[in-house]
Amino acid sequence: MLQLFLAISAFSALIVAAISRQHHLAVLTLRQSERSLLELIETVPALLWRLAPDGEPIFFNKHMIDFLGLGVTDCEKPGMNRLAATIQTVVHPDDRAGLGDALNASLKTGERFFQRSRMRRADGVYRWIESRAEPMRDWDGVIIQWYGVSVDIDDEVRAQKALQESERQLQQIIDAVPANIWSWTPAGEMSYVSKRYLDYLGLTDANPEDFERVAQALVHPDDIPEVQRTTATCLQTGEAFVMRYRRREKNGSYRWMEGRCEPLRDRDGTIAQWYGVSLDVDDQVQSREELRVAQDNLARASQAASLAELSASIAHEVAQPLAAVVSSSDACRHWLLAEPPNIERAQKTLERILQSANSAVEVVSRIRALFKHSEETRNLAPLGRVISEARDLMAEDASRRSVYMDVEVASDLPLVAFDRVQIQQVLINLIRNAVDAMDTMMSDKVLKVRVHRMEHAIQVEISDRGRGIEVPDRIFEPFFTTKRQGMGMGLAICRSIVESHGGKIWAQKNEPQGAILVFTLPIEPDSSHEPTG
Repeated sequence: MLQLFLAISAFSALIVAAISRQHHLAVLTLRQSERSLLELIETVPALLWRLAPDGEPIFFNKHMIDFLGLGVTDCEKPGMNRLAATIQTVVHPDDRAGLGDALNASLKTGERFFQRSRMRRADGVYRWIESRAEPMRDWDGVIIQWYGVSVDIDDEVRAQKALQESERQLQQIIDAVPANIWSWTPAGEMSYVSKRYLDYLGLTDANPEDFERVAQALVHPDDIPEVQRTTATCLQTGEAFVMRYRRREKNGSYRWMEGRCEPLRDRDGTIAQWYGVSLDVDDQVQSREELRVAQDNLARASQAASLAELSASIAHEVAQPLAAVVSSSDACRHWLLAEPPNIERAQKTLERILQSANSAVEVVSRIRALFKHSEETRNLAPLGRVISEARDLMAEDASRRSVYMDVEVASDLPLVAFDRVQIQQVLINLIRNAVDAMDTMMSDKVLKVRVHRMEHAIQVEISDRGRGIEVPDRIFEPFFTTKRQGMGMGLAICRSIVESHGGKIWAQKNEPQGAILVFTLPIEPDSSHEPTG
């Protein structure tokens, strides 16, 4: 029995010792966990705090103590609980009420707490802090503590305010710029319209459907197809555009506008956004038109002065022999009517009449020689060189009027016999007419010159994308013109020059719009083997 008792006692002692060791290990482990947790709480780069269920502050981590320069017990004030005293001590006066109301609401309802406010740092500087808190509950759902974290977001808040201020200033600049500004998505949907544009259209917001409806209704009916075609081409090809169109004002009149649109691309070259601007260029267009009219009037006045001077010269040169003819004729009649008729004197008078008449003929011949080049001035030469000269002479005028000249001359052209000055005159006249025809177009101003060989002739084609020719059969008649300031002689002269070279000239329709002026020059039989250099 004694042995059994001793054995049981020994076994019990072993159990107790084992339990004691396990408890000691558990205590050590718990303490280690507490130290690790405390180290984590003190190390994490945030302001951590803990509140009692009634909101009484009971813990600040080291970062929070260092930030505030205060501990939990340093904020106590007579007549105030610790929470109210802490708020009054560290929170900006303008933010105290909002923070206190939000925190008290969470303590009362048990809902999560979130608030942004300015807190005073240890150095007295207020910084924006974002605070959050969650309640910890027991098994019965009763709140036993509140755990909170606060993060310094002052730099972020200042950056946001700076960005907002920058956006505000940019918006003010956009609203102040005397232009209508807008943007599209890559698909062409309206994404932004400036306030100035909205005010002009009478809209309160940039609703895409309303904007498109109102904007299209203000475009001149004749310009709508061109505007739609230009914008569609822009979205399909991804190329920028510049176009002019007329827009109706509030008083019912139309003014010329210039629309420009450029794509913004990302690093891969994909279009991310379209940005556009519409500018009122009506004054510029009107000034240019007035300048053109003044130049035309000046040219007409110069032509009239030259013609008057030439007419006076011709009249002076011809008047003398004609006066002699009249005087001699009177004398001849006098001698023939005499009794008896003086035949000898009449014959001498007739000889003087013939001499005066021949003098008049010579005067006329000399005058015609001034305006008519003889065939001796025609030489075999490459036509491409004259084409280039005419293009260079018209390049500045075409560029000034936004016309792109596309010249293509076949490489297998033989030499042609022609008067260089006259054919150059024909080319310049036709090119100038083509440029004039596209003056009212808003975009796609392309003038093409194509030179190629037919069977026994070289054919030159000059095409434009203007309004076209209503009466192509009459445009080569003298004094027929479709221009308000035209004299109707340019194409008639061109026809005379081409036909004097043995060629033909005609007009035809250009597809999808515009006109093509075509003329030919015959190839000399012995020059077909000599290609153009």
